[in-house]
Amino acid sequence: MVDVCDYSGNVVYASLLFKQVLEPNVFLFNAMIRAYTHNHVYDSAIALYKKMMRHPESETLIFPDKFTFPFVIKCCAGLGCEDLGRQIHGQVWKFGPGSHLLIENALMDFYSKCDNLRDAHKVFEEITERDVISWNSLLSGYVRLGQMRKARKVFEEMTDKTIVSWTAMVSGVVAVLPACLQLGALEVGKWIHRYSDKKRLLQSVSVCNALIEMYVKCGCIDQAWQLFDQMSGRDVISWSTMIAGLANNGKACEAVKLFQDMQRAKIAPNVITFLGLLSACSHAGLWKEGLRYFDFMREEYKIEPGIEHYGCLVDLLGHAGHLDQALDKIQQMPMTPDSKIWGSLLSSCRTFCNLEIALIAMEQLQELEPDDAGNYVLLSNIYADLGKWEDVSRMRKLIRSKSMKKTPGCSLIEVNNLVLEFVSGDDTKPFAKDIFSMLQLLVSHQSMPSESIEIVPEDCSQIRC
Repeated sequence: MVDVCDYSGNVVYASLLFKQVLEPNVFLFNAMIRAYTHNHVYDSAIALYKKMMRHPESETLIFPDKFTFPFVIKCCAGLGCEDLGRQIHGQVWKFGPGSHLLIENALMDFYSKCDNLRDAHKVFEEITERDVISWNSLLSGYVRLGQMRKARKVFEEMTDKTIVSWTAMVSGVVAVLPACLQLGALEVGKWIHRYSDKKRLLQSVSVCNALIEMYVKCGCIDQAWQLFDQMSGRDVISWSTMIAGLANNGKACEAVKLFQDMQRAKIAPNVITFLGLLSACSHAGLWKEGLRYFDFMREEYKIEPGIEHYGCLVDLLGHAGHLDQALDKIQQMPMTPDSKIWGSLLSSCRTFCNLEIALIAMEQLQELEPDDAGNYVLLSNIYADLGKWEDVSRMRKLIRSKSMKKTPGCSLIEVNNLVLEFVSGDDTKPFAKDIFSMLQLLVSHQSMPSESIEIVPEDCSQIRC
């Protein structure tokens, strides 16, 4: 009966049944611990395990067995309590079987989720007969912490790679790319692409989706599009990832067209799809279409927009110069606008020199982000554009009085498997002089009339002396 309650999710009734038994045996304890674990009631599972160890009502000793420990260890992982998990590990050595794969895999998963890969690897090394779960647990642990080189080493040693393994590797590359935490991350992704193509794993939609996401986040939109085009079957994630990728890589019109293709393919969009679509409309300046798609999302697909959708809409209207309409949309939001939305509106006010709405946005930002110098700088620039120099001086004094500093902008690029960081105003790099010289050359060429710029052919033999 406890198992039946477990399958139906009625853990409260299962607990009542358990309490009716005066002397529960190890099988009943295991069933109840399993039910608590499956339903994420980890505290109750641990409390019951402690009660089992004390067994005050039982005349005979009750010890945990190979079916008890995997679920108790999983509870420790769910609670994120490493100290408790270590104690359970000690009791495995004391009461458990000498070697049991389910327990060892659970321990590996526990240590990995506690970011303790050293002990996870120790458990892995002690396993006499590893299965695919053992390998995937260690692989996923390295991937989750961004240690892609170690993950790749484990991956290459695997004899039986599954879809989970491939997806974990690709997802790991995707995870580390935005922050450029791992050197050569794109190269690892390309290697996975080649390897999975050779092993015919590109038939898996999840692997292809992860690869597409990796490429679009790297700005390799052509490779992403080629892979998307080759997919025999696409799900909503495939379409949504590609639409967002096109929107964020300067191909907004193509993103809108792809959404129309998605509709013709009878694939129902989700919240992520519309987020990419609204972003595309914002980048392309298609404010009327963006408003239409925003209403279409609610009326046709019954999807309630979240704060991110409202943020895209405000950005869309702001870029188009419809600041009054953007402010109306913010005031009509069913949720409280965050600093990103007000900051977007303030930035648009800077573009169109709208002081009235800028002051409204700034009033909100002073409550949400009182120490963000960037907001004060934007308002100061609006005052400067309007020739209000006294207000400019007042803003600058306010920034100095609060000892605020604006975080300089930075960008990162990968060259020859090395990630290079460039910070605004930083001339300490050994090659900074060459870069600035090249930038000056590009600026001078850009300012020259197009008629005066001579096009030099690539083939030197075509140049007439």
